[in-house]
Amino acid sequence: MIEQLRVATLNIHKGLSQFNRRMVVHELREGLRVLDPDLVFLQEVQGLNERNALRFATWPHAPQHEYLAAERWQHAYGRNAIYEHGHHGNAILSRFPIVSVENEDVSSHRYERRGLLHCVVAVPGWRRNLHCLCVHLSLHERGRRRQLEAIAERLEPLAAHDLPIVVAGDFNDWRHRATRVLATRLGMTEVAVVRHGRAARTFPSVLPVLRLDRIYVRGFRILGSQVHCGAPWSLLSDHLALSADLMHGASKRPA
Repeated sequence: MIEQLRVATLNIHKGLSQFNRRMVVHELREGLRVLDPDLVFLQEVQGLNERNALRFATWPHAPQHEYLAAERWQHAYGRNAIYEHGHHGNAILSRFPIVSVENEDVSSHRYERRGLLHCVVAVPGWRRNLHCLCVHLSLHERGRRRQLEAIAERLEPLAAHDLPIVVAGDFNDWRHRATRVLATRLGMTEVAVVRHGRAARTFPSVLPVLRLDRIYVRGFRILGSQVHCGAPWSLLSDHLALSADLMHGASKRPA
């Protein structure tokens, strides 16, 4: 039976380095393989970009979520923003079978497309399936409030039945309101807050100041949490990756 999980989240900036100077999707795939998480929550994933395919000679032919997953993970993609030369959205990579996928449109206006990618994952030996939600919230406070409400409404029935849940992604939450909403409505805890007393600094990647990227869990004991700074991670996106090691079972604060 699988008892421990490693979970990671990263806004991959469409496979480009900070300021869009270099394509780094190949290095990103290698970094994820070294980190070796069971579940990966990705934001700003390029499902198609015909311009970059012409700009970069080694741009992958496959969509980025498929390229990053390769033979190691199953994958699900939620297409959010669509434009003339392509589209991008959120993705979840899973070492375990993904039994269902739903992408809910929670865009606050037409110029900023956002979605909640909800995957149900069957972890071997678990009596109940794991529910995973990958999010990339609005840059605007009003939009974030509406999106946090949508998250709570979607997950409240699952929390009421005490199902295991992981919500991760780029929250753009400068005012740290997400933690209050998810704790009060869903009984969730944020991994870095539990382990280190505050959310991790993840943006910008070269000199992180803002605490934007989070992993919230319900139904787990948090064994560890780490923000991955320095090389190579500071060169692979404008955000840093965040990971957590989790033990399946009731959530509690470490002694």
